[in-house]
Amino acid sequence: MRIQVDTDRCVGAGLCALAAPGVFTQDDDGLGAVLPGREEGAEDPHVRDAARGCPVQAISLNESR
Repeated sequence: MRIQVDTDRCVGAGLCALAAPGVFTQDDDGLGAVLPGREEGAEDPHVRDAARGCPVQAISLNESR
């Protein structure tokens, strides 16, 4: 699964970093970001919760086959 944050859409609520701190962080501008090396894996069970909880749907989870 590929995890991405659309920084054009993100408002910096920080809910992703609270829900899944092992995958998400906030950058210097306060916007959500995926931690380096975590873009390709979603081992953290809270990633889907973070995506669902994003108030502006800035997180996309693309299933890889």
